[in-house]
Amino acid sequence: MLITDTAIEKEVIRIISKTKEITPDRLWADRLLKDFGFDTVDVVDIILELEKIFKITIPDEVPIDTVGDFVEFVATHTIKKTTS
Repeated sequence: MLITDTAIEKEVIRIISKTKEITPDRLWADRLLKDFGFDTVDVVDIILELEKIFKITIPDEVPIDTVGDFVEFVATHTIKKTTS
């Protein structure tokens, strides 16, 4: 099964948007999570959900400050995993 960057981006944004009930079209890649009121617990919840769905591990030391940070990390590690 081939997973595209677009499909990954849509799923990551869907997961982030449901955490704070924000419409996905407001979650641009360069927007800071704190701009939407996300706190540490919200970010951890998002990480746990992404790890479960995409079967990846997001280490604590990975800097995640924007929506795009989540999308980039998941896309890079999911595609790398499916092509190996």
